Amino acid sequence: MRFKSIFLANQIVHFVKTILETNRLRLREFVSEDSEFIMQLVNTPLWIQFIGDRNIKTLGVAEEYIQENLRVGYSKNGFGLWCMELKTSSTPIGMCGLVKRKSLENVDIGFALLPDYERQGYTFEAAKATMKYAKDRLKIKKIVAITDPKNVASIGLLNKIGLRFEKELQLSEGDTVLLFS
Repeated sequence: MRFKSIFLANQIVHFVKTILETNRLRLREFVSEDSEFIMQLVNTPLWIQFIGDRNIKTLGVAEEYIQENLRVGYSKNGFGLWCMELKTSSTPIGMCGLVKRKSLENVDIGFALLPDYERQGYTFEAAKATMKYAKDRLKIKKIVAITDPKNVASIGLLNKIGLRFEKELQLSEGDTVLLFS
């Protein structure tokens, strides 16, 4: 694992922990300075349609989401959802990583991408590397995924990384998802 400094007004603000790298991508932990990116990502039409509205409309709420949701997983589980950024420019383009939900028995893989970067193989590249990292480094034996039944792109990607449809799950009232393992 490597660390990268984020500079703000010529001061080091955070050391950013890089989890893994692929040919084109770096997956790293989210930090407070990613608030603007998070606000943009969680308000994309596909995020709202398939993941749900998180009601993140200000930078302050985005920073809270990073601290209280994303960063908690790193300390609690040793993994979480990571910022997916282009290696060439350090531009954040999405998220990919692992989640331990109370509603699921196993760790699941999750991903989301900004619309400008869709259909270029980035999510497949990140998800494939995340699966390998989970098995080889974290020694997680079974990884699952959940997705909205209408999310055709996600279903296709889950199949492409080796996960297969197992069953429908009712997470909560009116929230039926497909479970892949």
